[in-house]
Amino acid sequence: MGTKLVIVESPTKARTISRFLGADFVVESSYGHIRDLPTSKLGVDVEKNFEPQYIVPRKASKAVKLLKGAAKKADKIILATDEDREGEAIAWHLISALGLEDRPGDNIERIVFHEITKRAIEDALANPRDLDLNRINAQQARRILDRLVGYKLSPFLWKKIYRGLSAGRVQSAAVRLIVEREREIEAFKPEEYWTVSGIFNSKKHSEEFEANLSKIDGKPLEKFSIQNEKAAREVTDALAGASWRVGTVEKKATTKNPFPPFTTSTLQQDAFRRLGFSAKRTMVVAQQLYEGIELGSEGSLGLITYMRTDSLNLSQDSVREAKKFLADEVGKNYALSEPRVFKTTSKGAQEAHEAIRPTDPARTPESIKQYLDHSQFRLYDLVWRRFIASQMPQALFDTTSIDIEGTPEKKTGSYTFRATGQIMKFDGFLKIYPTKFTETTLPVLEQNEELLCKGIKPIQHFTEPPPRFTEASLVKALEENGIGRPSTYAPIISTIQSRGYVERYERRYLKPRETGLLVNDMLVEHFPEVVDIQFTARMEEELDEIAEGSKEWQPVIREFYEPFAKHLAEKYESVEKKNMIEETDEICEKCGKRMVIRQGRFGKFLACSGFPDCKNTKTIKTAPETIDMKCPKCIEGDVIIRRTKRGRIFFGCSRYPACDYASWTDPRKPPEGKQKK
Repeated sequence: MGTKLVIVESPTKARTISRFLGADFVVESSYGHIRDLPTSKLGVDVEKNFEPQYIVPRKASKAVKLLKGAAKKADKIILATDEDREGEAIAWHLISALGLEDRPGDNIERIVFHEITKRAIEDALANPRDLDLNRINAQQARRILDRLVGYKLSPFLWKKIYRGLSAGRVQSAAVRLIVEREREIEAFKPEEYWTVSGIFNSKKHSEEFEANLSKIDGKPLEKFSIQNEKAAREVTDALAGASWRVGTVEKKATTKNPFPPFTTSTLQQDAFRRLGFSAKRTMVVAQQLYEGIELGSEGSLGLITYMRTDSLNLSQDSVREAKKFLADEVGKNYALSEPRVFKTTSKGAQEAHEAIRPTDPARTPESIKQYLDHSQFRLYDLVWRRFIASQMPQALFDTTSIDIEGTPEKKTGSYTFRATGQIMKFDGFLKIYPTKFTETTLPVLEQNEELLCKGIKPIQHFTEPPPRFTEASLVKALEENGIGRPSTYAPIISTIQSRGYVERYERRYLKPRETGLLVNDMLVEHFPEVVDIQFTARMEEELDEIAEGSKEWQPVIREFYEPFAKHLAEKYESVEKKNMIEETDEICEKCGKRMVIRQGRFGKFLACSGFPDCKNTKTIKTAPETIDMKCPKCIEGDVIIRRTKRGRIFFGCSRYPACDYASWTDPRKPPEGKQKK
């Protein structure tokens, strides 16, 4: 047998795979993409059926030279790039860049695998397949569509707003979600509502418990049934001196089901919520775990399956191994008799793919902790626990609901309060994958038993505006709206921040910058099809149809591009340039000319009106935002909004340091749940 050259994308992946192959195999890395569209021009011939003009970027030339030399010495070429569309396209580009088109068909093989383990690699080598041209065309179509939008629309923004701006087909739709949420928050007007709660105990039990008013005269209360303090006081006044008894006691068993194993989207969401990882960091660490980690004498091993997936499918081997681990190490009552199967609901999901899971369920996080850095350990622990928990029994709870009937002294009307309790009887999957829940114990009460009321209190509440997006909730919204696919969520979020359209707010939330608002408003008004959520989702579906072979890629691009190009030409003529310069009274200390306020990528700044002869610029010192309230401590200063070094908002006195008043909560609003006297 001659030499076989295996080509993968990364040196780490190459090192891991080489462990499972014999001496007649040589494994090399392409270091990612080795062909792409040029950055210096459009690179798409719109007159010739959108023919792309691929080049080998300078940074890839060294890898191409090395791979060409290795290919000449090899009797067989095995393309082992990732299994998704991007990996398929890289394999296709390798054939062209290395000049392999003239090789006999059986001389070039394409293999794919979901995990980098000896079993998976051997199985892939035994079952090679042809390149999937449909997937390649879907990737090409995405790349060309994004190039056409970016390279055609960005110059329009330069001319009509200012230079340096850019537009993206999918990123602009994501920015729109964030902008619209911000405007919902700005337009939000809090609505007042009240609840009434009571503290009770029985003559038999001194243990006190809380219950909330749920019905008046048998009619269930809605959120706004008690809208103001007057109505709440009418309830409490009516109940002064009331008699109380237990109405009904309902006991039942309830269950909590385990979550499915991770997809790309849910991994990014849970890694943000539980570990504080950004989507980008999650994918970087997941890639490391997938490609291989050095585990001492075991060498480099892939620890998780492929991390770009929207499938919930699990291999029979993996669920069988999970069952064995649970029975042997956790307890037989924690192992299912039959594996739990999860149905994938995501559009375009590849059922042949798998969810993200550990490659060896018996390899516990603690057993390899010494070989992992802090981030790798925490993410592997999360993936391992989620998968193992998915094959465990439900958690079982006993829940109790007690209705308490109050009869006013004057026998007018009836008031029902409800208390609920929950006790866990069997932890099930929660033993491995804990989630927050509260155990509440209620005393043992019987129907018609007399109760004592220790106090009734009205509680004022205000409705809250919708929350700003976090990376986790934005990923969820992108997935729910069909914007992007597993491989694009992290790049979308990273791009909109690096372009200065969106910023992190209080370290956690995503908030549009002024530049993002400007660009979004321009696109929404003049190019609604580019930022339309449904249009963007439909385009993703068409890309899926190309990947499935039910659509040709060029007609899909033409259907979008021809009306877009015509529309763009019209807007160049009809849209006036925005005046982004504001006059000021400040004088430039370098040349004596007047300073003006200009809009930059990351906000407004002062610049000399003599530019380009004078390039003097300054940051704008913004006055603190007041909330039209005097300081409650010193009475002299105003309450202003401040920020900590980490960006967290708090409220302080304008006379600081003379007055040290500070509050994390808005002093204008009574705390949630506080009784108003």
